[in-house]
Order: sequence, then C-alpha cells, then structure tokens
Amino acid sequence: MTDSKQTVTLVDNRSGKSYEFPILSGSTGPDVVDIRKFYTETGMFTYDPGYTSTGSCSSAVTYIDGDAGILLHRGYAIEDLAMHCDFTEVAYLLLRGELPTAPKKTEFEKIITYHTMVHEQLHKFYDGFRRDAHPMAVMCGVVGALSAFYHDSIDITDPIQRMIAQHRLVAKMPTIAAWAYKYSQGQPFMYPRNNLTYAENFLHMMFATPCEEYKVSPVLARAMDRILILHADHEQNASTSTVRLAGSSGANPFACIAAGIASLWGPAHGGANEAVLKMLTEIGSPDRVDDFVKKAKDKNDPFRLMGFGHRVYKNYDPRAKIMAATCHEVLDELGIVDEPLLEIAMRLEKIALEDEYFIEKKLYPNVDFYSGIIFRAIGIPTSMFTCLFALARTVGWISQWKEMIEDPDQKIGRPRQLYNGATKRDFLPMDKR
Repeated sequence: MTDSKQTVTLVDNRSGKSYEFPILSGSTGPDVVDIRKFYTETGMFTYDPGYTSTGSCSSAVTYIDGDAGILLHRGYAIEDLAMHCDFTEVAYLLLRGELPTAPKKTEFEKIITYHTMVHEQLHKFYDGFRRDAHPMAVMCGVVGALSAFYHDSIDITDPIQRMIAQHRLVAKMPTIAAWAYKYSQGQPFMYPRNNLTYAENFLHMMFATPCEEYKVSPVLARAMDRILILHADHEQNASTSTVRLAGSSGANPFACIAAGIASLWGPAHGGANEAVLKMLTEIGSPDRVDDFVKKAKDKNDPFRLMGFGHRVYKNYDPRAKIMAATCHEVLDELGIVDEPLLEIAMRLEKIALEDEYFIEKKLYPNVDFYSGIIFRAIGIPTSMFTCLFALARTVGWISQWKEMIEDPDQKIGRPRQLYNGATKRDFLPMDKR
C-alpha cells in the first residue's frame, strides 16, 4: 500500500468546512480513500450498509477484477493454478506467499498428511449429534471444539503455534467433513491414509467402507482437486470477513474458522450450487428452458435463475469455464450420457451468453452453476455441498487470518451505525406503564 500524496476533499455544506483525506494506492485495482480519521476530524461516521464501497483491510492474498473477470491468488491467475497445480500447491501458495519448489512441496505434503488424523475422542464427540443433524451444523460444532483438543496451538502471539494451527486446520478439514457425511449415513468412519493425495484421501473417507475397498478414480480426484482450488479463496467475502472480524478480537484460530463456517452456511453465500441443482430439476427438460427464461425476465414472476451473476464479477466468472470443462470430464468418466440437468445447464448458458437481456445485465454463469452437477454425479448429496465449500475455503480463511494477525496496523473490528431508535426517555415504574 502506497501513499500517492493525493487527497480527496469533503465539503460540509452546512458549516462550509472542508476536510482532506489521503488517497492510498495498492499494487493494482481501485485506489481507496483513507478515512481512518474521518470521525475525529468531522464528528461524523460514514454509512455503507453491506460494506459495498468499503475496504476493510489491506491484503496481499487475493485480487479480483470483477469487470474484467480476473481472479489472482498471490498474483497467479486462477486458470493457471487450476490447470497446472494440485490443491496442496495452492494451499502452500496462499499460506506462504509463493509457489513451492519440488522439495518444499514434498515437505509441505508430508506435514499436511501427518496432521490429517483427528483426536480419537472427537469420534465420540460426533455421537452427541442427532443422526439427522445437517452436516454443516456438525462441522461448525466440531471445528469450534478443536481448540479443546488442541490447546497447544491456540496462542496467537506464538508464530510456531499459529503455523501448527494453520496446518492442522487445512489437514483435518477433509476428515471432519467426511466424518460428518458418514455420521449422517450411519456408516463407520474411515480414517485417512498416508499413501493418498489430499483429494484422494477425501474421496476415500467419503465413499470407502471397512468391507469394501474404494478405488479412487484419477479423473474424479483431479476434478475434486480443481473444485477445491476454485473455491480456495475469494477476497473479502462474507465468511472471510467474518473470520477476520472474529480474529481481530484475539479469538483462537479454530473458533474463527468455525465462525466462517457458520457464515458460509447462509443460503446467500455457500448454498448457491444447491439452489442451482433445485432450479435445474424444477425446469426438468431442455425444451422448457425458454419458458423459464421468460419467467426470469418477468419482474412480476417470483422465479429466478440461480447460478447467474455475481456480487463482484460483472463479466464471465473465470472459475466457471474451468468448472464447465471439469463437469464434462466427470460425466464422461462415470459413463453418464444424456444427463438432462447438464443439457438444461448448457442450454441456459448458451442463452445467457447470447441473449441481450443477460448481456445487458451482465448475468453470466458463475462457479456454482456446474459444481452441483459434478457433486451429484460423484454421489455427494446436496446436504454436503456447502461442506465441500467450507473444506476448500478453509485454507483461504486461515491465510487471511494469518495475514491479519501479522498486520501491525490491525485493530479489533468495530463498525459503527446510523441510529434510528428512540432517544433518551424517562423510566417508568411498573405501576405507571
């Protein structure tokens, strides 16, 4: 972050006073107005519901240019990372700032593999949940409880403990997620295996049973790798901001990630791919797509097309193209032909890229548009969709948390408000109310 020596002048028309605030420039992207002294100089707060025009932090992890459809992790394009790296490489990049050399990658994979096991007493902890509990509820509870099992890595002032906590969270999340699924199915838990890759291990723990060996398909493992990479981080979204805000109080990293999971669980954030699958099922057939598109264009009709458009991207989501190609690879590998949901999705995508209504409103397919079809084909139930999102996003959350903790300018988050409640009132005793 650099000071451009330029300023923005605010004029208060009521008093005639003017105030100057410095403009700060990052390495790329829009400049920001530094309003840290706004209240002390003007006696006023800024008002920005949803923080749509507010930079909450300085970060070097992820950059998004929504207008151009660009997503960079530490400067590397998401397309290059998804096509040429596996998830542990991207995890190393997000956590350490650089892509690993071959020896560094081997060392990092060994560390992550070493930490994939969870404390055996956590096995009993799962038994405290109802069998019909939503897997996200289970994940939220289990991750929050990790600080009770790994209290040797919750001192955030100790860089060694911070690093161990980062490794543990990235390593254990596939085990925690897979066990949440197994518990919901009433099946025995499968333990991680050290001879499998990160993605292979997750698929193994999801679908293997003690009585039957599960052979992990290289195509499905690669697809899972890409899905994890494409969801690894996405700048200061709701769940990431939640993790940072929780972390700003000094909360331990396990509690912060549990807070991120809770935020992600919201249907407006992490449940979009499930909503896409429901929408495609509702449409039912490719020949009904045009009718539903007309419904979507009708302001008086409550029907909405899910998986189109994005809060940040005003161009084609770069992750969506990779997800579409991955979807075809998975269906081919599994021998699924004439998949009606995919045909509907392809028809919708064609319309979105050619129809003036969609082009004008910049409603392009986003990353959630195809991921639900992939999960369904693999055999992952809709209740687990957001769990996979949390699994992938954990490395982004913990990278952002690490950056925040190591930032000397970081203060506890304390947003202000525009108060519209009652002014001071005289208290009335019970007999006079």
